Amino acid sequence: MMHSINKIGERFWYITPISLTDRPILGMVVGNNKTLMIDAGNSEDHAHYFQEELLKMGVPNPDMVVLTHWHWDHIFGLSGLQNIVSIASEDTKEAMAELIPFSWSDEAIDARVKEGIEIEFCARAIKEEFTEHRDIKIVLPDVTFDKRLEIDLGGVTCIIQHVGGDHSADSVVVYIKEEKILFLADCIYPNLYATKENYTIKETLRLLDVLEQFDAETYIPSHQQPISKEAFNQEVAKLRTIATYTESYSGDQQKITAAYEAHVKRELTEDEIETILNFVNGY
Repeated sequence: MMHSINKIGERFWYITPISLTDRPILGMVVGNNKTLMIDAGNSEDHAHYFQEELLKMGVPNPDMVVLTHWHWDHIFGLSGLQNIVSIASEDTKEAMAELIPFSWSDEAIDARVKEGIEIEFCARAIKEEFTEHRDIKIVLPDVTFDKRLEIDLGGVTCIIQHVGGDHSADSVVVYIKEEKILFLADCIYPNLYATKENYTIKETLRLLDVLEQFDAETYIPSHQQPISKEAFNQEVAKLRTIATYTESYSGDQQKITAAYEAHVKRELTEDEIETILNFVNGY
């Protein structure tokens, strides 16, 4: 279980994700005047490790941190980022506030899974991340915005924009303009907080329309590796095509699968089969 710290372009650093404890990618945008961290991590340990490793490389500690959405793995580290201005959308702050009364003992987490409030995958990852102690403290962001926020860090501009999506309605992306990097976070993933993991046709197509308006060359999905524009376009084409077939065949899994197989002229990958199932679930 090892992270590595990588750099893209002149101004952007990131830490690779770890799936066992569901640690997402965290980003750091270094301007001439200010430094912006993207997401607070799934624990104080996660956030601190990223900062400490960057300090060794001469990258300053952040002045600000922006949260991409309310899910635990992106916000639990915020309590460890004192004296840093935290920024989130109004919707993210509202959703975070709902977590304040929760207890994070194994028993409390298991009870929430039973009630359908929490999901098994997250419950397991929280237990893996917090083995030694469970003093999780939800800290609310200092600054909120509604639709869009632009931050000039000196020589580099970050555009933070609410995009929504099935994964989490409060999702925002961070567009690092001069570097042509679009930090997607989790916005193009399916909705996991549902009886069945799903994508909905209308919301997926709307989200893709929004994302395609950014002039980016590198895309950062939080739980994978950064991808090129070409790879992003392939992902978009896959989602659009499957969404269209789901509509045409009224959510009939066999017909959608047959149509998509004919479209790609090969056997489908596990990822494509899963994507079809997600659209069928959301139909």
